Amino acid sequence: MKKQIITISGIQIPESPFNHVVQAGDLLFLTSQLSVDLKTGQIIPGAISKQTAQTLENIKFLLQSCKVKMDDIVKVVIYMRDIGEFDKMNAVYRKYFPKGSEPARVTVQATSPIKGIDIEIEVTAIASN
Repeated sequence: MKKQIITISGIQIPESPFNHVVQAGDLLFLTSQLSVDLKTGQIIPGAISKQTAQTLENIKFLLQSCKVKMDDIVKVVIYMRDIGEFDKMNAVYRKYFPKGSEPARVTVQATSPIKGIDIEIEVTAIASN
């Protein structure tokens, strides 16, 4: 099995040494996503609920660009600066993953190396195309 770098048109190419989406076999691996405008690379600050929604919208956009749905996500890893904001994050998260269809998930407290970022979310999804 070889890895394939997936190029998504219309988004900024990262300056850091990573790719947004890498495919290996039937799996898609997304680099942890942030509250950022993918087209400009501009950070979108705000409360944890706003950052969570923007991050999940970025994930949704990247998956849709690969003809994959949020329902195809099998694993989620969430990194939060302040685990005390867990309930606020979780309220937004539930809107993207209806009861009974939730992927496996782990949430850890960790600081982001990027100032103003309070949450990062990485996912692994099944490439259904």
